[in-house]
Amino acid sequence: MGMTTPPRTLAEALRARDDESLAGLLRARPDLLSPVPNDITQLATRAGTRASVVRALEHLDRFALQTAEALAVAPDPAPYDTLLGLLTGDGRDDGELRGDAGAAIVDALPGALDTLREQALVWGEDERLHLVRTARELLAPSPQHPSPTGLGPTVSEATAGMSPGRLQEILAAAGLPATYDPVSAVTSLSALFTDRARMGELLDTAPVEALSVLDRLVWGPPYGEVTPNPTPPVKWLRDRGLLLPVSTRTVVLPREAALHLRAGRAHRVPEPLPPVVAAAAERDPQAVDSAAAGQAFLSVSTVEELLKSWNGGGPAILRAGGLSVRELKKTATVLDVPEPVAAFWIELAYAAGLLASDGETDERYAPTPAYDDWTELPAEDRWVRLATAWLAATRTPGLVGGQDAKGRALSTLGPGLDRSAAPEVRHRVLALLDALPPGTAPEPETLLARLRWERPLRGASTSAGDTTDLRSRIALWTLNESELLGITGRGALASQTRALLTAGPAEAAAGLAPLLPEPLDHVLLQADLTAVAPGPLERPLADMLAALADIESKGGATVYRFTPGSVRRALDAGQSAADLHAFLAAHSRTPVPQPLSYLIDDVARRHGHLRIGAASSYVRCDDEAVLNEILADKRSATLRLRRLAPTALAAQIDPVSLLDGLRELGYAPAAESADGDVLITRAGARRTPPRSAPAPVPEGPPLPEPALLGAAVRAIRAGDTAATVVHKDTGPAAPGDTLPRTTSAETLVTVQAAAMTGSAIWIGYVNAEGAASQRVIAPVRVEGGYVTAYDHTADEVRTYPLHRITGVAELADDQTA
Repeated sequence: MGMTTPPRTLAEALRARDDESLAGLLRARPDLLSPVPNDITQLATRAGTRASVVRALEHLDRFALQTAEALAVAPDPAPYDTLLGLLTGDGRDDGELRGDAGAAIVDALPGALDTLREQALVWGEDERLHLVRTARELLAPSPQHPSPTGLGPTVSEATAGMSPGRLQEILAAAGLPATYDPVSAVTSLSALFTDRARMGELLDTAPVEALSVLDRLVWGPPYGEVTPNPTPPVKWLRDRGLLLPVSTRTVVLPREAALHLRAGRAHRVPEPLPPVVAAAAERDPQAVDSAAAGQAFLSVSTVEELLKSWNGGGPAILRAGGLSVRELKKTATVLDVPEPVAAFWIELAYAAGLLASDGETDERYAPTPAYDDWTELPAEDRWVRLATAWLAATRTPGLVGGQDAKGRALSTLGPGLDRSAAPEVRHRVLALLDALPPGTAPEPETLLARLRWERPLRGASTSAGDTTDLRSRIALWTLNESELLGITGRGALASQTRALLTAGPAEAAAGLAPLLPEPLDHVLLQADLTAVAPGPLERPLADMLAALADIESKGGATVYRFTPGSVRRALDAGQSAADLHAFLAAHSRTPVPQPLSYLIDDVARRHGHLRIGAASSYVRCDDEAVLNEILADKRSATLRLRRLAPTALAAQIDPVSLLDGLRELGYAPAAESADGDVLITRAGARRTPPRSAPAPVPEGPPLPEPALLGAAVRAIRAGDTAATVVHKDTGPAAPGDTLPRTTSAETLVTVQAAAMTGSAIWIGYVNAEGAASQRVIAPVRVEGGYVTAYDHTADEVRTYPLHRITGVAELADDQTA
């Protein structure tokens, strides 16, 4: 859709684009699609709104942004050569960027312009480049919003409102002839500042101190404060218009003079090329994969250990939401990790949908039913699920311990931790690691410099509780969390992660599986009442051993310690002494030590000898001597016991407290049901109702699907032809001007064909009130019994039920433009 004359407006420039180019604009700026614009003019108007332009500028890289900034201080319109001069210099030996730097700008500028044109921030041919007005207002210099280039206002802008007499005094001091009006005076002064030779002669007469003042202002900020009686150098500059007054105490260096002093450059350091991510170290790729696999297995084990510790019901939820500091410290102690790392594991389990609130009146955290399904998966699949949840999560555990905009502390699992930029930063960091050779760990500072170049305006946080460079903080957290999770190994990206990013979860799991240790079916029992697991254990063995013994140390090998309390825990879960002896004999590669056998038999002999029930509670025992011993013990006074019968004691505390109290006294009581049977307690019984993983907070409108893009472009094109289509009366049709009735099948086929070809059709339509009308529509989508189309009669996009369309017909040639 080429044009023979240059476009006069952004709408004309957009109208000249082909469909693929329009789709590219909507893809780059999806906010323009909500709702679908009626026509090109509305699309251009929406593309020029402040909110949309700000969002588009935030997605520019540094050089594209510098190009837009240069256009903001250039005349409107600006020729390509003028723009190039603002980026490379005006050709003077003391200011022009030469060599590789200048060549890089020349090579990169067409691409930057293409980016700005694609996003409708710049329009027009190379001879007449226009920056959209809103972008110019955002980027152009003003006292309220200094330009990123450090340039001030033009002579014309700075002298607005200045008296004609003062203008003539400036001309006389600068050696210029007097003029008859302020406009010609401003033109004469501007011409002086833009004339290289005459400006050089003027500055040659300046005092050295005056040149020093200019040096301080030339690269910005261009504003300075003056006293009522300025020093001679400042007075010399002010008399000749090189410093123009903004207020009674503020002066500014005009843009034309600053550009001369800069040798024509808008930026001190143009950055046409992205910084290179430097390598901090090069590792053996196999060693990287092995280290990452080991950490991946540890991450799965850590999450499982965390949720096991909350199996019977986790910590209570604060009234404001989240986990208390005390509970976070307790969890960190259980996991044997620092508190920030514990917060990361808790948030990861929450993001993966394995942990949630139970929704009870006394609300607590607990594992979800999905956790049970997760534990049944192979280790590699469990890791893939954790890694996938981490990549998509907008919650950022690194913020825990900080404050929100109102000064309130941010807690684990609490509100205020979502940062919509987190997924994009994580993916970008991993993409930069993926671009490095296998086994290469990046230098963090160069990685951060690259991210800042790619999104220079996205670094500043929009939350008052954050510091200025949120993206850099998220990037550093990403590097640390990647190492914890096994995404990287020894600082370099693992091959299984590369597979996850490019091929998908199945390929990542297949690549990780051979690197994980094989589960073992045995332990090594030792005489000091410990068992050593030389590697990961099979699930039934690990679960049983966790009930029978306490974990004493973790690492390459896990050490379990048997205690009376741990043995009693196994007996409470329904195991007998014979069961425990048989279990240890079957799974130990060493003989069962005699002290361990004695410990099991001794605890089992006393287990259940006392029975606890609810009276409030009671103690029952066939051995009266044991009850006498309990009553005689001074430590039992807090239990408030009294004898009911020779074999029964009553207590005024609940059964659970009574159980705990007697166990602290060294006894091994068992809980009893109302029928007198021993209660068997099983771990892991508490689960939340089914819960879905928390939905990430979107950063902006989602990227549109290709089908939606195509339909939107057709609708916009159809809207542009609305003015040239013959409109029919929306009232009842005349008898001789009615559409023929068509069957439902014929209607569907005709409408679908029109949607595919982008053509307009006549329809007969009966609304919900029974009123019949005829309309011209351009269908863009047909699905679910409805047709979405641009209605030329109403000049807007509407949706019509197919069953209310009484007939369809193609438009005659004289009814279309």
